Amino acid sequence: MTEKKGLDDPRIATIAWSRFRRIMLWMALIGALCVGAALLFLRLWTGPMPVHMIIATILGVWLTFMLGTGLMALVFLSAGTGHDDQVMDRLKDEVPLDD
Repeated sequence: MTEKKGLDDPRIATIAWSRFRRIMLWMALIGALCVGAALLFLRLWTGPMPVHMIIATILGVWLTFMLGTGLMALVFLSAGTGHDDQVMDRLKDEVPLDD
């Protein structure tokens, strides 16, 4: 039987996913601060805003922030657990390298 590596090992996976959730929680709070800063900036720059603009700003800023955070956190999760090392590149011998 082969040895489990990376996220296949339940102990490593538990630690990695708890760290991922902790990072996402903190970043959600920071994202909320960014939303507040964006709303304050828009209020000072444009004056009173319609409710639709406020809702669109909240959703746009927060979701964009969380999407970027989630993707980067997954990259660090994958690289930090050795999951990237398990990928087999089946085309590496078929693709010629240009010098």
